[in-house]
Amino acid sequence: MNPFKFGTIVEGNFFTDRTKELAYIRRQMNSESHLVLISPRRFGKTSLVNRAVSDLGRPYISINLQRVVSTTDFAAGLLKELFKQHPWERLRYEMSHFRVIPTIATNPLTDGVEVSFQPATDAMVALEDAFALLQKLSTADNRMIVVLDEFQEIAGLEKGLDKRLRAIMQELRHINFIILGSQESMMTEIFERKRSPFYHFGMLMHLSKIPYDDFRAYISERLPLLSDLDCGEVADGILRVTSCHPYYTQQLSSQVWDLLTYQRPEGLTVPSSPAAIVDEAVKQIVQIHDLDFERIWLNFGNTDKRIIRALSQGQRLSADRSLPTSTIYSALKRLMRMGYVIKLTDYELEDPFFRRWVNQ
Repeated sequence: MNPFKFGTIVEGNFFTDRTKELAYIRRQMNSESHLVLISPRRFGKTSLVNRAVSDLGRPYISINLQRVVSTTDFAAGLLKELFKQHPWERLRYEMSHFRVIPTIATNPLTDGVEVSFQPATDAMVALEDAFALLQKLSTADNRMIVVLDEFQEIAGLEKGLDKRLRAIMQELRHINFIILGSQESMMTEIFERKRSPFYHFGMLMHLSKIPYDDFRAYISERLPLLSDLDCGEVADGILRVTSCHPYYTQQLSSQVWDLLTYQRPEGLTVPSSPAAIVDEAVKQIVQIHDLDFERIWLNFGNTDKRIIRALSQGQRLSADRSLPTSTIYSALKRLMRMGYVIKLTDYELEDPFFRRWVNQ
């Protein structure tokens, strides 16, 4: 089986390093603190948190706010997660005190529980009742962990929801919140701006790329052992392309492994040098996504295209005197919000394969 995994939550032997980050999250969850974790998309936030809370062995629920379309949908999502952990009889008794009773049905296809509210429901009352139930099910000896993923989406659900939600959450006891977000500017605005209701709500943690040496060892140990190939050199080639981005490193490593494991033995033309092998794998991935990249490119305006092209070629944006500085940074902010550009030490394209496609 291919030892590299991407595109879904990474668990078990597929999980890469992050020992310091895991230890830090566990320490925070063993205190009365909450945690706010920020990083670009596809850096492995969700996989990291899932691993940390699983290691703790405490009850936890997780809600991805990108999948939530309204405040009542948020409340229903919380209740649905609780039904996965607690027997119906207990929850039915606890919910008898709800001011707004939800509709609960069993899905025959998934054997799971579906929760919904009537359209005229007071959304805030439903949300308050759902969080009150969390409080009843959590104890000082076995505190519940509540993970709210892509938290920046809360701003688009309902005006004033952030104030009401903060008021609800600050009253809860014996619950640790882990709040995740991928849009740094919005998350910083929510948790670092003094006038924000969530100002300094929890310990702030920025997730960086996996250290080079750790990732190199991880890749080298999992590549096929071939007598004519230096796995360490192949790993170096992979990391030069991906710059240690967790998602794309796993993707490229997976393609290299497939190339060496299946395409080489089948007699297909496969390069012999480490650099050429990695380059062939990159070409294959770029070819697979060619139509997707073309569709993305055609939806950009001219200013966005110029900035993306400059970033793909490693140019300094300040050197483009034909565009006002305000226009450049406005476009960068927009591209970061859309997920095509990230900023760590400097601005860069998020997808190294899209960068290759643009350069071609």
